[in-house]
Amino acid sequence: MFKRRLDYSLSASLVALAAFFAVMAVGTASAQERKSIRWATSSVDSYGYKVAASMVKIVEEALGGQYTVTVNPYPSTTGAMKAAMDGTGEIGYTADVGMTQLYAGEGGFKDYTPAKAKLVHAWYAYPMESFMATSAKDAGKYRCWGDFSGKPVFYTTAGFMNWLNFQRIYKTLGYQFKHVQIDAKSQTDALQAGTIAGSVAYTTAGRSLAPYWKETEVRMDVKVINPCPEEVAKLKAAGLAVVDVNPKDAFSKDVGVTQIHGVPILFAYNVRPDMPEDVVYKMVSAFYKNKDNLAQADPGFTPMAKDFVGMQVQGINANPDIPVHSGLAKFLKEQKAWNNKWKIAK
Repeated sequence: MFKRRLDYSLSASLVALAAFFAVMAVGTASAQERKSIRWATSSVDSYGYKVAASMVKIVEEALGGQYTVTVNPYPSTTGAMKAAMDGTGEIGYTADVGMTQLYAGEGGFKDYTPAKAKLVHAWYAYPMESFMATSAKDAGKYRCWGDFSGKPVFYTTAGFMNWLNFQRIYKTLGYQFKHVQIDAKSQTDALQAGTIAGSVAYTTAGRSLAPYWKETEVRMDVKVINPCPEEVAKLKAAGLAVVDVNPKDAFSKDVGVTQIHGVPILFAYNVRPDMPEDVVYKMVSAFYKNKDNLAQADPGFTPMAKDFVGMQVQGINANPDIPVHSGLAKFLKEQKAWNNKWKIAK
């Protein structure tokens, strides 16, 4: 009788153990079936990283749980772009000026050949406005952007799109671009010590400051130096926009101007042509569906929420010769916003 009970107990344990391992095997197989999307962004203290991290849940839900999305930071936006193009990422953080340089083979993309393929238009998310600032104690030395020509300036981290934007600005104005590379978190100390004459700041949608800039304005007084009227005229004549930003929407202190004059760029999260059409289509459609909630959570998304489709059109039109991913093309055709002059990536 005892042996019979022991055999029964042992059999029950073996059945339970087998069931446990069967469930584990199913779970493991399910996890293995999930595909990976690696979202390459700039460094963790950048707005680009913050946005990508906040979008993970939306993307995973839009793709029906079939994909696991991870956000991978790189030292610069250029580095993030190359990661996506070389196959160590699927989505690459970029901007209109970065896409221009990529296809022109200029700057950080000179003599560069992607291991996989170049990025194409996929999703344009928000504008940023680049401008110049310096310490309040030294502000009297500077009247125009030309006063910083040839002087040591931190133009944001090398390879960042705002860094590229000021290269474009200086090229247009004929100024000498003398960049000093520092850790963004040491910007305050560098400005206070005078090791840099100024530093490029930027807002997202005229409101959000980068985290390291928020720290700087808490620790010290800064002043914004606007371009002079003749510089504004020259920039506009070259096709660059100059927009006004209300300093009270961005800074918590007085920065010495009633309006900040900045040169905008349009930021994107673009992909290679080999990303499946349905993946990009579902992603863009999900962002469109959630646009108002995104704007409520982060004012940087306000322009996108106001005119989501128009922002995609604007992003493509900034570089109309660059192909458009078929997923974005499908979305724009549904929205009656497709231009037959554009090319669909193959």
